[in-house]
Amino acid sequence: MDKKIISDLDNFPEEDKQRMSTIVDQLQFRDSLRMYNSVVERCFKECVNAFYRKSLTKQEETCVLRCAQKFLRLSTQVGLRFSDLTQEASTTDKVHIIAGAESKLDS
Repeated sequence: MDKKIISDLDNFPEEDKQRMSTIVDQLQFRDSLRMYNSVVERCFKECVNAFYRKSLTKQEETCVLRCAQKFLRLSTQVGLRFSDLTQEASTTDKVHIIAGAESKLDS
């Protein structure tokens, strides 16, 4: 969460902070379930073709495993890149704030 938002939450009553925390937890849980269901559905559609056995064939099992691993690797890479971009934006914002403060001092 953005540091400014977090610092703004400090001004709220404890009850409101607790409610916000509960809502955020519920949203994160919902998003996690959606992502899990999406991966399961996608990998199942891509890998499972025959329904003549109770269990997966070795080929289907390997396909599902690779599909899930690919998704996890991609999610990790996207998360790392998003983190990098967020850090860069934060650094850029700090530079602008400092430059603005310095120009006001020079005035």
